[in-house]
Parts: sequence; C-alpha cells; structure tokens
Amino acid sequence: QVQLVESGGGSVQAGGSLRLPCVASRYTYYINCLGWFRQAPGKEREGVASIYTRSGTTTYADSVKGRFTIAQHNVNTWHLQMNSLKPEDAAVYYCAARAGYCTENIYDYNTWGQGTQVTVSS
Repeated sequence: QVQLVESGGGSVQAGGSLRLPCVASRYTYYINCLGWFRQAPGKEREGVASIYTRSGTTTYADSVKGRFTIAQHNVNTWHLQMNSLKPEDAAVYYCAARAGYCTENIYDYNTWGQGTQVTVSS
C-alpha cells in the first residue's frame, strides 16, 4: 500500500506564501489523480486543487484560483504552492490519490496523507 506524506505547513501572516510537498512512498502507476483537500475546525473537508497526472490537467476551487498552484515534480512528488494566503485558508491540508479521474468527492480517494497544519494570521 502506497503512503502519502505531506509537509511544509506552518504559520504565516496574511499575504504570505507556503509550499506543501506531497511525496508518495513509492512510484505507483495507479495514481492518476492527486488532489489537495483542507479541513478547518468545525467544517467539512473540501477540495482545493487537483491534477490529473496523465495529462497535467489541473482544477482549482474558486476560492483559491489565481493564488494556489498544484504541480507534479516527478512520478511520486507533487506540491501545492500557496500565495497571497488569507486567514480563511487556515486549515489542515491533505493530499490524496485515486486511480480514476479527479473528482471533488473525498470518498472517491482511497489513499490519504496524515495532513499538515496551515495557520494564517491577519
């Protein structure tokens, strides 16, 4: 079973930037979609961005368009670049993988990282 590990979380001021790497424990051909999700206290987990690895097609939540960028470095490493951070971006961020096309449904993803905390102060 492949494992995903996120890192890069931390505390920043509003307007700052963070880069969150997501590394798979090994290459696996079945990771066709890598998504980033976040969950703030008292809120449901929501999709932030995703990349379909076969084509490089990316999708973003409206709330992060123009500020966040998802990219793949190699067969088992991705990152989420977050710029112009806002207090409402504060959450635990998770990367997740699935074999099929990218979706916004968290239940479609069968491999999850442990999460990394992002705090944004105003």
